[in-house]
Amino acid sequence: MPVITLPDGNQKTFDAPPSVYDVALAIGPGLAKAALAGVVDGKEVDTSFVIENDASLAIITDRDDAGIEIIRHSTAHLLAMAVQELYPGTQVTIGPTIEDGFYYDFATGHRFTTEDLEKIEVRMAEIADRDLTVERLEVSREHAIEEFRNMGENYKVQIIEDLPAGEIISVYKQGPWMDLCRGPHVPSTGKLQAFKLTKVAGAYWRGDSKNEMLQRVYGTAWANKKQLKQYLNRIAEAEKRDHRRIGKQLDLFHTQEEAPGMVFWHPKGWTVYQVIEQYMRNRQRQEGYKEIKTPQVVDMTLWHKSGHADKFGDDMFMLKAEDREFAVKPMNCPCHVQVFNQGLKSYRDLPLRLAEFGSCHRNEPSGSLHGIMRVRGFTQDDAHIFCTEDQIQPEVSRFIDFLHGVYEDFGFNEVIYRLSTRPEKRVGSEEDWDRAEKALADALDAHNLPWELLPGEGAFYGPKIEFSLKDCIGRVWQLGTIQVDFSMPGRLDAQYVAEDGARKTPVMLHRAILGSFERFIGILIEHFEGRFPTWLAPEQVAVMNITDKQGEFTQNVVDYLNNSGFRAIADLRNEKIGFKIRERTLAKIPYLLVVGDKEVETQSVAVRTRDGKDLGTMTLADFAEYLRQDVGSRGFFALEK
Repeated sequence: MPVITLPDGNQKTFDAPPSVYDVALAIGPGLAKAALAGVVDGKEVDTSFVIENDASLAIITDRDDAGIEIIRHSTAHLLAMAVQELYPGTQVTIGPTIEDGFYYDFATGHRFTTEDLEKIEVRMAEIADRDLTVERLEVSREHAIEEFRNMGENYKVQIIEDLPAGEIISVYKQGPWMDLCRGPHVPSTGKLQAFKLTKVAGAYWRGDSKNEMLQRVYGTAWANKKQLKQYLNRIAEAEKRDHRRIGKQLDLFHTQEEAPGMVFWHPKGWTVYQVIEQYMRNRQRQEGYKEIKTPQVVDMTLWHKSGHADKFGDDMFMLKAEDREFAVKPMNCPCHVQVFNQGLKSYRDLPLRLAEFGSCHRNEPSGSLHGIMRVRGFTQDDAHIFCTEDQIQPEVSRFIDFLHGVYEDFGFNEVIYRLSTRPEKRVGSEEDWDRAEKALADALDAHNLPWELLPGEGAFYGPKIEFSLKDCIGRVWQLGTIQVDFSMPGRLDAQYVAEDGARKTPVMLHRAILGSFERFIGILIEHFEGRFPTWLAPEQVAVMNITDKQGEFTQNVVDYLNNSGFRAIADLRNEKIGFKIRERTLAKIPYLLVVGDKEVETQSVAVRTRDGKDLGTMTLADFAEYLRQDVGSRGFFALEK
């Protein structure tokens, strides 16, 4: 008579071992209908799983994140079955879930098109409507190999042969179709009603370019059609905001094959970059940071000593000169320790905050490169704080205040906080980790911030806080971080003289707010859809004449504004004023000034915004003051007005 303990502490007793479905039905028919799977003693299982002994049980429905994952995994099977029904002879390989969806890789001589995806979707819906029971079977390795070999599924045979000895091999059947899988899966195909295939791409078998090329079909799946529609609308909005398209439209930057993963900044894009860099430089100076600059190319001996060569060697660009091996730096930390080591430091010198706009290079896989969001050459707003253990918590608290101020200036007010604690493999004593984790938690609590604990997700050298932002369409971007490092200062011989005269190793706090400039600018482009607030806009004002008679005064206005510290351009083309306004509006310039005979006579300008709002006629001095307030407010001025 198994006793089943539910999440609320209630218990149910059964005369015979019940399935997960039986327990759900005993609770209520509504729950039984909604049940997708269960968690028995911490392990996810199918609703058909029979509970032989006393156990804890939680029922998974489509309201749970785990339920959505199961729906997506099951929809990947639905896709594979539909493809094999439509295109006999196709081999299926792997079909995992990914963020917001799933994919399946296929080996087939047929080249999938957009029209094919539509046909496959229709067949998937038909299979879902058949409401086929999904059945789990455990089989021997030999039986599984024989079955899949007879089916012509050579890739599945490879997967099975590579499984560790003693691994339980399970297959899932829905109707006549079968696939190798650990599960769990939904009870029947009828549970899968909200899905969409999104694209097809190439993918190497097992991610190795030496292997054969497969076709990867991507899709998304949700609990219901309302959620699916919301997601598709969000994706459409994201595509509209794609920083690569807007970057080209606004002439900000480009990338090209001759320098994969590197950014060619155009004058307008570089202006945005410089505005952000100068802003961060000024803010860091106010926070007590000392800016430094370290070499791009460093002998490999330093990277071996720091431990980076062993852990990140494959991601480093190497070069040789005069029989010495060098690396283009992938990160700035070891070089910052070298600056700290010049001259013996006292406890009175701590905390020492060293900042660098450090240019780094990493050999990212070509398939992962994405516009300026994922690149091989990038610059970080990097800094390292050398401090005592007692200074960790106050320095982290100070950093959190600093970070909040920066994010607010860029228009981000929703921050997500995650604390990652000690991993299984780590350096440092348990006491060190206890103090460091407590210091980070205390800093978050001191600010009354809600935070999520990520056990075991810290770096090998210390715990960390990650700061993520939500953009205007709800996407989450992980940007800032502060990490406690017990390892590198000691490995690189960093020391200071303590109050008692003893030599001690400082704690090193790695911190960044924006992350990489390239990625952050890409996020800003998509967040604002290229409509930068005035302080960030590469061109803040366009001044346009109506006829050639106003050309000289128009240029005088531009010179006055530029000499006043603003970024203004003149449009003196022999075009109709409506055409000029339309073009400069599409260029997303915040302010459009029109100069006609009346404006020349009164030494004024007619002011309108890129949104089409008419601000009337102003003197140059009045407009300059208006613009100064807008720039100084970092974007909030327009909201107030």
